[in-house]
Amino acid sequence: MEFEKFKSMQFPRDVMVGHGVIASLPEITKSYLKRGSVLIITGNKTYDLAGGEAEDLIMKSGLEVHVIRTDQANNSNIQKIEEESVDLKPGILIGVGGGSKIDITKKVAYDLKIPYVSVPTSPSHDGIASPRASIKEKGVFVSEQAVMPVAIIADTAIMVKAPYRYLAAGAADVISNVTALMDWKLAHRVKGEEYSSTAAALSEYSSRELIEKAHMIMSGVEESVWLVTKQILASGTAMAIASSSRPASGSEHLFAHALEKLGVGSAIHGEQVAIGSVVCMYLHGGDWEKLASVYRKINLPIRARDYGIRDEDAIKALSTAHKIRPERFTILGDSDLSYNAAERALQITGIIG
Repeated sequence: MEFEKFKSMQFPRDVMVGHGVIASLPEITKSYLKRGSVLIITGNKTYDLAGGEAEDLIMKSGLEVHVIRTDQANNSNIQKIEEESVDLKPGILIGVGGGSKIDITKKVAYDLKIPYVSVPTSPSHDGIASPRASIKEKGVFVSEQAVMPVAIIADTAIMVKAPYRYLAAGAADVISNVTALMDWKLAHRVKGEEYSSTAAALSEYSSRELIEKAHMIMSGVEESVWLVTKQILASGTAMAIASSSRPASGSEHLFAHALEKLGVGSAIHGEQVAIGSVVCMYLHGGDWEKLASVYRKINLPIRARDYGIRDEDAIKALSTAHKIRPERFTILGDSDLSYNAAERALQITGIIG
């Protein structure tokens, strides 16, 4: 029988992480620009933080550069940018921002079939280095196919200026890989889902590295940003190897997306995922107390009330989370978790009550 299996993987060709590396942006951009102009996609705050500097650097290098400031990562904003791009004729995109601006850029790059460079302004989650885009549709974020950046320029001198909350959330997004991997292995055993031991090993390494060095993640310390960003990049690479978000997204992410769909509380993505990983670790029968202690070390609360999430909303989110992506099998199963089981799990782990 002829072997016909096929798989493609995308990886960044240039990765710059460290103090002052934004200075390399013009050289990197020129190496990938074959024709047309340079389009920077950013937001108002992130323009002041790094977008303006990126524009000046590109302009001084002699390239034609345009800037579009946008807001949320949703299809409406993506469509507006793509329509505006018709006249600008960009040959390369540069996404400057935290999570949403990078997600928008990678989706526009995918649709327009042109390369993009990721310039994160905060290490808030692993999307800065993954080929998946989190796009908001009907009140909930949906993971959509996008492209891996051709280059990542993560300037720790810029990223350290972001509120510590984003650093802790980014660390939590990677730490939570531990439950995502448990779910992936479960789906492999129970559903026969394809599993990559290479992607899993890299994902587990990135998570364990932050768990073991949680005491080094501190506010205002550039080395802490360096530590977290390196593992964010490793986590993104694991997803590229798997050609799926599986190595870094399981039941804990379903719980986070269920909270987003309910529109409750003030928690950002990494914080929601941290809460989800603790309760889902409990459901797996794992050491949830150790996981909770890691989050305490990085000063990330896991109590629902700390984010303005009512007990009943947390219970509802956990009970119905499997519906967010019914094709993705996790410890949450194929049907609703009973109200009593969800309530008990959240109470035992100290998330509610």
